[in-house]
Amino acid sequence: MNALDLQRPRVQAATVGSLPVIVTERLTLRPHRLSDADAIAESLSDFAVTRMLARVPAPYDRQDALDWLVPVTARGARDWQFAITDGDDAHIGVVSIELRHGRWHLGYWLNRYYWRRGYMSEAVAATLERFSRRMPETTVHSGVFADNPASLRLQEKLGFRMTGCSEVYSFARNTMVTHVETMLKPGALQPRSA
Repeated sequence: MNALDLQRPRVQAATVGSLPVIVTERLTLRPHRLSDADAIAESLSDFAVTRMLARVPAPYDRQDALDWLVPVTARGARDWQFAITDGDDAHIGVVSIELRHGRWHLGYWLNRYYWRRGYMSEAVAATLERFSRRMPETTVHSGVFADNPASLRLQEKLGFRMTGCSEVYSFARNTMVTHVETMLKPGALQPRSA
């Protein structure tokens, strides 16, 4: 071992294994398909959805969806990118856990017509529960734009704690936006209330 080895930060495991299919009371979380492109484009062409996301451009179209789906559907992806589907297998949103800069990050969005029904809480809780079984000693990072209190409440109910604030560039808004940083420590996941 040399001096450079001592200075390198330890990176958490680079993979959580293959993407499972998770079935909840009302939803199925499954791997994405290229055929999801139209539903994704429809959801993300709604500025009410994209304005709360940092890395999604506006306007958003089918080609943007395909550009995102091609690598996501490729075999061997190390991240979890779930399609949230209803009982009819209609794509209504995404929940993901991605390894970025050596840390696991939770992200999610939902088609506006499914808001205020508890679907996102159900999907995120199920994803985190499965992730914590595979990676029990792993901290999950996330965050929300400061003007998205519903998303912050969802995270707090699941056990996330605020760790700070930063300014993040929002592609959809084309400006810097205040971002509340959050973190879920190992073992802190709260069961979803019925």
